[in-house]
Amino acid sequence: MLAKIPGPDGKLIPGVKGISLFIVPRKLVKADGTITGQRNDVALAGLNHKCGYRGTVNTLLNFGEGKFPVNGQAGAVGYLIGKEGEGLKCMFTLMNEARISVGLGATMLGYAGYEASLEYAKQRPQGRAMGAGGKDHSAPQIPIIQHTDVKRMLMMQKAVAEGGLALGLLCAQLVDDEYTVSPDERDNARLLLELLTPIAKSWPSEWAQEANSQAIQILGGYGYTRDFPVEQYWRDNRLNMIHEGTHGIQGLDLLGRKVVMNGGKALAVLAARISDTVTRAGQVDGLAEHANALAGALQKVGAATKAAWATGVPEEALANATPYLQAFGHTVMAWIWLELALAAKTAQAAGEWDKGPLGTGFLKGKLATADYFYAYELPKIDAWLGVVARRDLTCARAEADWF
Repeated sequence: MLAKIPGPDGKLIPGVKGISLFIVPRKLVKADGTITGQRNDVALAGLNHKCGYRGTVNTLLNFGEGKFPVNGQAGAVGYLIGKEGEGLKCMFTLMNEARISVGLGATMLGYAGYEASLEYAKQRPQGRAMGAGGKDHSAPQIPIIQHTDVKRMLMMQKAVAEGGLALGLLCAQLVDDEYTVSPDERDNARLLLELLTPIAKSWPSEWAQEANSQAIQILGGYGYTRDFPVEQYWRDNRLNMIHEGTHGIQGLDLLGRKVVMNGGKALAVLAARISDTVTRAGQVDGLAEHANALAGALQKVGAATKAAWATGVPEEALANATPYLQAFGHTVMAWIWLELALAAKTAQAAGEWDKGPLGTGFLKGKLATADYFYAYELPKIDAWLGVVARRDLTCARAEADWF
């Protein structure tokens, strides 16, 4: 529980500085940590009936109403965690890594939907192949995975699922690097992890749910029924844009704090990593065009960041923090996919193109998905960064009675 402790004058300290962190258990605890049989004054008020995540119970609790008096008095007992007034600091020890976990959870739901719709698309016959003379209606129907639009929806899901997983694993590695690499590298790992945490949480949360929507679309009417699992994946994934910091909060955190902290040092660390990838990919046949596109995207993000803060007015800079978050996330994911494409090309050069149980299709699929991301997804950043760079106030200036 987060709550405030009154000061010596009996008044609460305004703002977040006055927030402390407590654990308020169902049963009281002794000084040595032993749980007693005495009830705390905490009562269940009801269950929240949710859109998804129905496998975990979510409840409303009432505290200190006298239903279970403690030593004859109403009032729930809470045990202070950490120092008084440092509750949010303690909470963020949990929340920063929890945000990476949320992103990975969203990715896995997207992955589950991708696998389900892929299996369905391979088995479901619908329509016939188009030849030079049109369709031969006497020919057998083809599986829907042969239709271009179904391939597009599967490619989108693959880009999100496999790219989101790679991003989550990168952040997990950075968590380890904070403890295992040299002091100089450790500082860079910490800065990069801080910068990427809003992306690791928000990007899969937004786009893996869209991937789940595409999975439903591939299944058609069946996807909207509970006969297949894809509708549940969509419902479950909707929570991930909300908990552990909403989508809008992640945008404010990224543009309002992370990219400008320490004079933009974290952004410089990321730019150096991306530039290294661009240099290596620029020398590989078939990836140079992607490398140039990524270099251009990085330049646009940097320019938009400076333009957003050009006036130094937070209300103007942060008016379009969410589009900035989306553009930043797509740029990071373009970097991730270029690294995956480089790995595939390296395997190809090493003669591993058709080895292993997955065969040639595995590596070709990586390269094709990278092509998809650069053709279909990365160009979206121009619209998002446009409103950021010109500090568009269309939404900020809207008044309540206009709606």
